[in-house]
Amino acid sequence: MTVLHDRRAVITGASRGIGAGIAERFAAEGAAVALVARTLDAHDHLPGSLRATAERCAGYGGAVELIVADLADGDDRATIIDRAATALGGPVDVLVNNAAAAIYQPVASYPLKRRRLTFEVNVHAPFDLLQAALPAMTEMGAAWVVNISSATAVYDPASLGRPAPAGRQNSTMGVYGASKAALDRLTFAFADELAGTGIRINTVAPKSAVLTEGAAALMGDRLDPALIEPLESMVEAVLFLATGPADLTGGTYRSLDLLADHRVDVRGLDGRPLP
Repeated sequence: MTVLHDRRAVITGASRGIGAGIAERFAAEGAAVALVARTLDAHDHLPGSLRATAERCAGYGGAVELIVADLADGDDRATIIDRAATALGGPVDVLVNNAAAAIYQPVASYPLKRRRLTFEVNVHAPFDLLQAALPAMTEMGAAWVVNISSATAVYDPASLGRPAPAGRQNSTMGVYGASKAALDRLTFAFADELAGTGIRINTVAPKSAVLTEGAAALMGDRLDPALIEPLESMVEAVLFLATGPADLTGGTYRSLDLLADHRVDVRGLDGRPLP
């Protein structure tokens, strides 16, 4: 039996990249999935779409629901959990807060409008979705929340006076990193408050960069190939946290370290062993 059999999952940012990979792997593992993104069809310059992800997920035979919603809009995102529960035939067991706004530019000139957008999508949206899902999750006595974070959330004092680590600690990532640091801290707060309820909540970030469509567009050939990890590794780490025991909560993990510590083998997005 697949590990997510009879589970209902909401995955945000499912049009492409990590979110699309998580959606496909969850569907392959038997979950009914509600896929959330701002638009249904093709992006104006990035490959992938919500519709394309749904088509791949539907190939595994489970229920697939598409929810078009702007996570930067509080009224829009307030409908997501109820819409998912209605469409999937029951309360949400698994919530994966993957969607992110990543706008990289120097902080001295970073406009308020973009700061607000970043924190709306990266902090307030996960917060609101979890609050909306909590009553049913608490009643069920077992649920899993996985927040997707970033290595940019951690400031490395050792970088002072030296060139910033590639793709990590430079000023253009300051606002994005600050929002992910807030998400990490709120994850711990929720986990502490919900201890004993059966709700597991954790964050996980790539140990190395995942070369998604968005990352490729932002960073291009500036990413060192030695600092890139496969999409499948990050997806495997999310799946592990979305199926873990009740005491696996309140953690802030790095994908490759988590997999190594728990001796988890990485599989393909279809759930089959990799060659």
